[in-house]
Amino acid sequence: MIKSNYLALLILALVLAFIPLAISNVYYLGILIFVGINSLITIGLSLLMGYAGQISLGHAAFFGLGAYLSGVLSTRLAVPPVSALLLAALFTALVALLIGLPTLRLKGHYLAMATLGFGQIVYIVFNAWVEMTGGPSGFGNIPRLRIGGVVFDTDLKYFYLVWGLVVVGLFFAVNIIHSRVGRALRTMHTSEVAAGTLGINTVRYKIQIFVISAVYASVAGSLYAYFVTFLSPGTFGISFSILLVTMVVFGGRFSVWGALLGTAVLSILPESLRIIKDYDVLVYGAVLLLVMIFFPEGLVGLIGRVFRPRSLPEKLRT
Repeated sequence: MIKSNYLALLILALVLAFIPLAISNVYYLGILIFVGINSLITIGLSLLMGYAGQISLGHAAFFGLGAYLSGVLSTRLAVPPVSALLLAALFTALVALLIGLPTLRLKGHYLAMATLGFGQIVYIVFNAWVEMTGGPSGFGNIPRLRIGGVVFDTDLKYFYLVWGLVVVGLFFAVNIIHSRVGRALRTMHTSEVAAGTLGINTVRYKIQIFVISAVYASVAGSLYAYFVTFLSPGTFGISFSILLVTMVVFGGRFSVWGALLGTAVLSILPESLRIIKDYDVLVYGAVLLLVMIFFPEGLVGLIGRVFRPRSLPEKLRT
């Protein structure tokens, strides 16, 4: 199974390498960059939801922390962008640890409400701390990301950077899933009581995966800040957290590949539906509704049903 995942990663990397050659429109290349940024968040969120069985409605806050910390450090304190990205990820991991210690002892709707509350607190801070964040108006003049002597000042360069990190993020996630930690997470998802009887420290594993998923979101936030070079709180509200959860569930929350697929579809579909103008929201909602009702395992489950080999008739079996 893990070999097939590595093969899929290799194929994905090869496809991504040639995509810009087939796209001449800078607008579409920009959309794919945002798909990659969102994918980083949903890969981490898939580890938390699909494997650890925990739901978070506050991941937009971690995304925002990465973006604002990188932006503020680079513009106000002249910290090099790469250093700012790493510091933002480290700080976000610490915040996730402090939030996860009490909240991950909760279950179900209580956990969802706790993470929702955390997200709202961070959103209010982004709006209220005008001196640092610019308040509702936001702030700009964020420098472009620079790594060594390379400045990522074009969409083509940024496309390869973002999707290169997505491939690295997928590689890391696949290794977690197929490690002892991944097996423990799947056991916890099935039954925390059973996992406890097997000697699995469920609280520790939940906190670890919560912190890892927050770091994924923080890195994505930093990439977002250095790409758009302007930040305002509206991007990091509760609606974006809900959209992230929807992407994971729509694609298939039991697979990081499902998270990637769901993110791509729900990021590109609204753009494709603009040709039908006033009816785009209706079609978008209908697609979501149909998949959620008839294919609760998401798009990955649907694809699995279509391509799963059918059993041979009894008389043809050997």
